[in-house]
Amino acid sequence: MSDIRVRFAPSPTGYLHVGGARTALFNWLFARRLGGTYILRIEDTDKLRNNEEMVRGILEGLAWLGLDYDEGPFFQSDYYEQHRTAAFQLLDNGWAYRDFTPKEERSDANIKQAVAEANRQAVKVKNPYRDLSRAESDARAAAGEAFVIRFKVPEEGKTSFDDAVYGPQERDYKDIEDLVLLRSDGHPLYNLSVVCDDIAMGITHVIRGQDHLSNTHKQVLLYQALGKPVPVFAHLPLILAPDKSKLSKRKHGEIVSVTTYRDAGFLPDAFLNSLALLGWSPEEVREGEVDREVFSRPELIERFSLGGIHKSNAVFNFDLREAQDWQSQKEQLLDPRWVARNFYKFPRSWTDQKAQWMNAEYIKTMPLAELLPYVKTKLQSVDLWRAEFEGAESEWFQRAVNLIRDRYRTLNDFASLGRAYFVAGLDFEFEEEAVKKNLKKDAALKTLLPELADRFGALSEFTHDSTEAALRAFAEEKGVKAGLLINGTRTALTGQSAGPGLFDVVTIIGQTRAVERLRNVANLV
Repeated sequence: MSDIRVRFAPSPTGYLHVGGARTALFNWLFARRLGGTYILRIEDTDKLRNNEEMVRGILEGLAWLGLDYDEGPFFQSDYYEQHRTAAFQLLDNGWAYRDFTPKEERSDANIKQAVAEANRQAVKVKNPYRDLSRAESDARAAAGEAFVIRFKVPEEGKTSFDDAVYGPQERDYKDIEDLVLLRSDGHPLYNLSVVCDDIAMGITHVIRGQDHLSNTHKQVLLYQALGKPVPVFAHLPLILAPDKSKLSKRKHGEIVSVTTYRDAGFLPDAFLNSLALLGWSPEEVREGEVDREVFSRPELIERFSLGGIHKSNAVFNFDLREAQDWQSQKEQLLDPRWVARNFYKFPRSWTDQKAQWMNAEYIKTMPLAELLPYVKTKLQSVDLWRAEFEGAESEWFQRAVNLIRDRYRTLNDFASLGRAYFVAGLDFEFEEEAVKKNLKKDAALKTLLPELADRFGALSEFTHDSTEAALRAFAEEKGVKAGLLINGTRTALTGQSAGPGLFDVVTIIGQTRAVERLRNVANLV
């Protein structure tokens, strides 16, 4: 174990969203790559917006992604006393002062007006209490006068740090306000709390979003004032929505929630792979040595470095209109029977196309033994699982999953489009378009398909070759094109118009179910 210590520090004011999950992932990869310690800290400083349900959502999202933490979860509010102690320490050593400005005069409007006037005069807003003597400050506080504690930013000079992503960063002291450390009610504010916690937890590298870059200058001052070493900072590029606005929980809703992708049937490793490529790439890809995007979890750990993080913002591409449609119909679109019945109405591009492609690649190529437990869990959730799938029918179950997985994008597809393969009888849905296209276009199918059922039922061997030979011989005998029977049989057996090779489907469905379904199809024709 190395001395490297990193933390993921979300605020429980919303679910774990795509941007937060990527920050968690990059911290996790960095720690795992270098044998460091990965810490989870919940920054519950916003008492009005904090929510226990959101904490559970964050923990669920991290657990689903497999981003296990070595220490925590810690809650920032448990350390408020230490934060207050630090504020008074800064007051005692001259790095802070009490501000007795009445609360109504500290309003945003007054501050903005003062800053605007100062900018016009090219000077820094100076607080009237900044140079108040310590004796008078103590006396007014002892008399019960309300105050906040502010950090005393030096008047001359500048802060500087070398960001691991964006390089050298500087900011003049005159451009940094005397930030509030402690409210009048004794409540510590973010910049003080985060520095105190990072010091207490021995954080060596702070890997977080670019939107924190301006805070870092203030925090560097606090580290120095407290006499503690400044950690290495690495700020991550923003993740933008398709319209180039910042990805937002409030604006974009559940479409950017990690648990949405879990519920929609994404594989955790596939989604993790997609997240990793939002603003980062391995060295061999950057150098043009290889052109690939699918990396296993161990490969991501092996290849990860802060040097591979891009400076430019990443875009999480989803169709805004279809995303809104998806959110408004979420219950229906997560109902596998509704999806199977209305396949052609299903918005297949509701989210990032690369994420969907990545998920389909994982389903198609991952070792079958790793995929089967996920399929089992999904089938259990919709009452399609039978104990025989792990017993007498285990070999059949494996062949069935292996046959149909090439065409599926998500695990939910096994429960919706794949339902016909796993139910014992006729309890599956028919796509409206498939029925119209493959069953109702020729009335002769009403008698042809039940007759084909008799031919299938008479076969002593029910194999790919024997069923194909029987169907083609029957088509020739009846003077119809084999395609008519092939398309009609597919829809009769699966409810769909497309899928794997028909005679592979016929043998997986099996003789008993195939005969039953072909005889039943007259009701649809």
